[in-house]
Amino acid sequence: MTSVEILYVGGPTSLITLGGVRLLTDPTFDAPGEYDLGSRTLVKKTGPAVRAADLAPVDAVLLSHDQHPDNLDTTGRTFLESAPLVLSTASAYDRIGAPVRALPAWEHTEVGGVRVTAVPALHGPKGSEPLVGEVTGFVLSGAGLPKVYVSGDNADLDLVREIADREGPVDVAVLFAGAARTPVVPDAPLTLTSERAAEAAVILGARHVVPLHFEHWGHFTQDGPTLTKAFAEAGLTERLHLPEPGETVRL
Repeated sequence: MTSVEILYVGGPTSLITLGGVRLLTDPTFDAPGEYDLGSRTLVKKTGPAVRAADLAPVDAVLLSHDQHPDNLDTTGRTFLESAPLVLSTASAYDRIGAPVRALPAWEHTEVGGVRVTAVPALHGPKGSEPLVGEVTGFVLSGAGLPKVYVSGDNADLDLVREIADREGPVDVAVLFAGAARTPVVPDAPLTLTSERAAEAAVILGARHVVPLHFEHWGHFTQDGPTLTKAFAEAGLTERLHLPEPGETVRL
């Protein structure tokens, strides 16, 4: 089986190379700063470790959602204009148009030799959809290729179980963690906690876990050390890979 390479850019942004196909997750390339969203302000504390220009060209962008600047910022939107294909939600297509292509849950498309299957995601607790909007995750697969799950901003382990039942086990789980919290849903995390990320790894049967979106923004309440602790307590230390920004993990 061939390997998968994951270049960690920062925040939710990574370049996944699988079978020679280059797939970029949630483009965020702005410098540190504040984003006023009316009901809340999101603060970016660290810029990307790799410039957008240094990542092009890519074969496709995997965009979990477009409505929050910590998953698609101003420079990221500019990047989309030159992307040959952007796979995302129906809501993202309605707001952005081409080159976004809506990929409903459980439907798939081929990008090079990689099958990209959209899988359900929930950006917070059950019932939060009207507040947080539509999000999606992805499963990447292909003949002779590792199977990779990209969670997007999914916080729901019941959905992880459904994905595992239909698509699992996976070789690599790219899990958006950080236990994000904002005033929109004040009483529950909007992304996986460190403990739930470890539980998700078990549910998925993942041999390797590469967390994203757990640092570089002010609304995260957990970080790399809490991930390390949670995976150690679950007996999963050997599965966890925490790359430094700008570092490539080969699995």
